[in-house]
Amino acid sequence: MESRTLRTWVCSLALALGLSGCATRSGDVKPVAANPADFALWSCGRIDDELDAVRQRATDVAYAVDEHAGNNILALSLGVTLFWPAILAMRPAGPEAAELGRLKGRDEALRVAAQAKDCPPPGSIVTPERAASFPLALGERMVFEDRASPRQAATEWTLTLVQIRRNQVDFDLTLPSGRAGLWQQDSAGNIVAAPQGSLQWPRLLRSGLELGQVLAGDIQVVGDLTERARMRGQVVAVGPQRVGALRFDAAVIELFGDAPRGRTYTTVRGAMVVDRTTGLLLRLDLGSSNPNFSLQRRLLRVETVSPAPTAP
Repeated sequence: MESRTLRTWVCSLALALGLSGCATRSGDVKPVAANPADFALWSCGRIDDELDAVRQRATDVAYAVDEHAGNNILALSLGVTLFWPAILAMRPAGPEAAELGRLKGRDEALRVAAQAKDCPPPGSIVTPERAASFPLALGERMVFEDRASPRQAATEWTLTLVQIRRNQVDFDLTLPSGRAGLWQQDSAGNIVAAPQGSLQWPRLLRSGLELGQVLAGDIQVVGDLTERARMRGQVVAVGPQRVGALRFDAAVIELFGDAPRGRTYTTVRGAMVVDRTTGLLLRLDLGSSNPNFSLQRRLLRVETVSPAPTAP
């Protein structure tokens, strides 16, 4: 896919949707104290949800620091689980250090408030209130149209929502040949588990995507360590998008990078559209001479599964 063609496509997509410094090592990050009294009137569920948000943001900041330094510490060990001693031991400086200090202080204050209210340990499943705010209900299906290239016939590719967890969402992936297996995404939209042969992006996206934000990470073929495209991206448009009756707060991300092709590398270019609130994938377009990274995927509709009729 030529650069000019890609740029035209991204701009056209944005219009169609109606979308309106490196860190260095320094001393230990010191938490910036927050007041637990600020959360005294919060329910235990609300405190748990805020702790999730704080941890997700801290993980995003820590991954950015890790990438700047080139250590891959988090990518190799922590995954999306927040582990404060390891994160702070990275010794970031500048804006990242200030933000991690603020987040660590807020995390500590929230924990003190939860202890004062005698809150039980948070379960892995979200509260009913938080589940109700998710755009899909359990059992509903996201039906995608997949093409390996614009000229090839499309196939349908379906994700059925099976569970909404505190830090991730679980789907069942179904292909035309039948059920393929578990598909998991985190709250930012990174695919953290997928069946063999699927495309996966475990640390490409960040929560709270903003216009102009720069991203970096891998898109890889699950089960094949040699098929890994190193990608960079930038949010080029944000705004509302509708799919049927559902309304999403979409971010359009222009993607560019390279993937292996024999003993050399070839370019990969494309774009991704995700919901900024939930990370749900709305569209993915990749173009490359490596066929593993040539794909068009578009969300067509969301289907509600009707309950089975009861016996008279």
